[in-house]
Amino acid sequence: MHVPDGFINAPVSVAAGVVAAGAVAVSLRGARRELDERIAPLAGLVAAFIFAVQMLNFPVAAGTSGHLLGGALAAILVGPYTGVLCVSVVLLMQGILFADGGLTALGVNITVMAVVTTVVSYAVFRGLVKVLPKKRRSVTVSAFVAAALSVPAAALAFTLVYAIGGTTDVPIGRVLTAMVGVHVLIGLGEAAITAFTVGAVIAVRPDLVYGARGLRQKLQLRVGGELVDAAPEQPIPVATPSHRTRNVWLTGLAASLVLAGGVSFYASASPDGLEKVAADKGIDAKAEDHAAADSPLADYSVEGITDGRLSGGLAGVIGVGVTIVAGTGVFWAVRRRRTDEDVTASSAATPSASV
Repeated sequence: MHVPDGFINAPVSVAAGVVAAGAVAVSLRGARRELDERIAPLAGLVAAFIFAVQMLNFPVAAGTSGHLLGGALAAILVGPYTGVLCVSVVLLMQGILFADGGLTALGVNITVMAVVTTVVSYAVFRGLVKVLPKKRRSVTVSAFVAAALSVPAAALAFTLVYAIGGTTDVPIGRVLTAMVGVHVLIGLGEAAITAFTVGAVIAVRPDLVYGARGLRQKLQLRVGGELVDAAPEQPIPVATPSHRTRNVWLTGLAASLVLAGGVSFYASASPDGLEKVAADKGIDAKAEDHAAADSPLADYSVEGITDGRLSGGLAGVIGVGVTIVAGTGVFWAVRRRRTDEDVTASSAATPSASV
C-alpha cells in the first residue's frame, strides 16, 4: 500500500504531511511512557522485523499479492505510540533508500500505513481483551482480529485521501470497492502473521508484550478429581534478567536477517493490492518517477550485483541493519528524555536539606 508520487495532488499531500508530523510528534511524547526497561531494547528490533516481513509479498488473488503493514503487530508488542514510530521509521527508510513509496507521498503513507493501522488495531485489540477471558490465547485471538481489520481500514483511509486529492478522474465508488475488497484478503495474511508473532513472543516472554500487560491466566490444579484455584500468580517484575531479553533480541534479529536476506527471494512477484487496483482502475495515470530511483538500493537490489538472489538478499540485510540502527537511535533518544524527566521530577519532589 505504499503510495507513490503523483497519485495525490500537492495540497493534499502537504496536508497529509502536516497530519503525519503531528501524529509523530504526539507519538514521540506518548512513547516516553511506553519505553520502559522491557520495551526500549526491543522497539528498534520490531521496526527491523516489520521491514523484513514487508519484503515477503504473499499471493492473495489471481495476479495480486499483499504484504504486512505492521501497525497492529507493533502496537501490540511495544505500545501504540511506539508502534506509530516503528512503522514511520520503516516507511522513511523504504522511501529514502529503496525508492518504495513516494517522498512527496511520505505524509500520506505515514498517515495511512502507520497512524490508521495502529489506532484502529489497538482500539479493537483493547476492546477485545477486556471482554474475552484473561488468557494468553485471548491475546492472540484479539491480535488476529485487530490486524485483520486494520488493513481494510487503511485501504478505506487511502480511498478517502484519493477522493479529496486524487490526480485522476476515476469514480470513487470503483476505487473503494476494489481497494477494500482486495485488502480484506490481505488483512487475513496480516492477521495470521501478527497472531503467530505475538503468540510466539507470549509463549517465551509474555512480559515483553505490551498489549498483554495486566493479563494473568488463573492457574488451576486438579485435586481429588476436581479443579482448585492455585495461589495467585505473582506479578512479573519490571527488571527481568538481561540475558533472557538479549536472547529474545538475538533471535528476533536472526529471524529478520533470514527473512529479508533469504526468504524474500521466494516472495510473490505479483503487484500488491494498491498497485493492482491502480493499474486496473487507472489511478496510476499520473504516477511520477521516484526521486530516489537512482539509489544504489532502489527496488530492493544492490547496484552492480547481477545475481538477483544475491542482490536482493544483500539489500534486505542492509535494510534490516539500517532500520534497526535508525529505530534504536530514535527510541534511545526518547527513552533518555523520559529518564531525564524522571530525574528532574524526583529532584523537584525531594525536599532540600536544611543547613
